[in-house]
Amino acid sequence: MFRSRAKEEKAPADKAAVTDSKQTRDPQAPKGRPTPKRAEAQSQRRSVANTPTTRKEAAKRQRDERRSQLERQRQALAGGDERYLPARDKGPVRKFARDFIDSRFNVAEFFLPMAVVILLLSLVRVASLQTMALLLWLVVIVLIVLDSIVTGFRLRKRLAERFPDQSRRGAIAYALMRSLQMRRLRLPKPQVKRGERP
Repeated sequence: MFRSRAKEEKAPADKAAVTDSKQTRDPQAPKGRPTPKRAEAQSQRRSVANTPTTRKEAAKRQRDERRSQLERQRQALAGGDERYLPARDKGPVRKFARDFIDSRFNVAEFFLPMAVVILLLSLVRVASLQTMALLLWLVVIVLIVLDSIVTGFRLRKRLAERFPDQSRRGAIAYALMRSLQMRRLRLPKPQVKRGERP
């Protein structure tokens, strides 16, 4: 008499659901979802088969992928392949900045050899040579600063002409940092010869 009607209504619904699931579907009846294309079905099977089962396998797979990605980046840096370059080297603006620096002589690229010579002069216990070493330091630093300023202005102007609609943010600093490296040690490797217009 005081039983809830909700329980009575729920019970037949549960029984109906159970009986429906036990019945086999008529082969001619629509299944309610589209048949997947063969390529989709194969890719799903592959992804299930390639899924690592343990944390150790997952870590090993991640290490292998990272190693292969680094190898591709190393080859791209050596050959200049744009597809696999690191993010800081990608894009036409950065490529133009690299080519602009590589096509000219920069005072900054001779900093390391000059620094070695100046250091050797300063180690000699002759007062005149040590004074000359200090003056050379000053001259080299002033030349590098002046050359960097001139290069920065020229490159900014050329980038504005060549890429007016693209973002040029960071390209000048990127180029000046490249000019500090010796040409032989630059990565990505120079793609233009000295004197060649980029």
